[in-house]
Amino acid sequence: MGIVVTRVMDMLRNKQLAAVTIDGVRFIPERFFNENGELNKFVPGVLSLLSDGGYTVEETMDYLFTADDSLPGRPVDALHGHLAREVMRRAQAMALI
Repeated sequence: MGIVVTRVMDMLRNKQLAAVTIDGVRFIPERFFNENGELNKFVPGVLSLLSDGGYTVEETMDYLFTADDSLPGRPVDALHGHLAREVMRRAQAMALI
């Protein structure tokens, strides 16, 4: 990511980044990054919206990585294209429910 590990830990703690734990090791999904290896600008926002709405990391990952025919595709993939704002709008609406 090109930033110090303490910044990554802060982003995880502040729900601006999410990781999955496998065998005690935390992994940040590659799909959260663009083709240049930089964090996609919409990821922190959608993660914060869902977290503020009471979604757990597991629920957030399920939402982002489950195909949605109305997008079409997975929300995490839509964050990399013209549907990113639609994913943000949906996350905001989900947080209000």
